[in-house]
Amino acid sequence: MTMQLGRRDFFTRFSKRAARATGHPVAFLIAVGVILAWAITGPIFHFSDTWQLVINTGTTVITFLMVFLIQNTQNRDTQAIQLKLDELIRSHEGAHSALCDLEELSESELDRFHKLYLKIAEEAREHLRSGRADTDVPLLPTGE
Repeated sequence: MTMQLGRRDFFTRFSKRAARATGHPVAFLIAVGVILAWAITGPIFHFSDTWQLVINTGTTVITFLMVFLIQNTQNRDTQAIQLKLDELIRSHEGAHSALCDLEELSESELDRFHKLYLKIAEEAREHLRSGRADTDVPLLPTGE
């Protein structure tokens, strides 16, 4: 367990650093520089197949690896945001705790909640149109 946790921690640290570094303006300028250098060397190498293969292979490999790093970073960020939102729901008096961890529900369960909140929003707009407040906390129906 300790060994695997250490590996995951290493990958987490590595992916954070890589995402931060590759998202920096300097990384973009380096990428532009590489492409310019490649384009400038085109006439030197007579625009050969090897010359084209170098940039195609390089960009494909980098893109392939970056997909995994970006996905790891997005997964971690999304989970952190979801946990923060769950904590806000949990700690706010009157909030519906059933909304915690919604991302784990099935599509049909999410659709049911979505329809419910569309109805709540429409009722709130109707209250506004008739000059009433829309700040109440309606109860969620049970057993739907």
